[in-house]
Amino acid sequence: MATATYTVKGMTCGHCVSSVKEEVGEVAGVTSVEVDLAGGLLTVGSDSPIDSAKIIAAVEEAGYEVVNPA
Repeated sequence: MATATYTVKGMTCGHCVSSVKEEVGEVAGVTSVEVDLAGGLLTVGSDSPIDSAKIIAAVEEAGYEVVNPA
């Protein structure tokens, strides 16, 4: 199993977390999504590495920005 962590800018509430989880969860290959609102951290689990551009695009689709992408 592979995991990747991203820092997401702009999340301020539980709805923000839900939006990010929903969009990232729809990326093919993603098996788990954890979001830490306080730290702005997004942790994505998958069976094999996923192109970070797909995760970043999903976060942007939710209306947020990835800072310092992996």
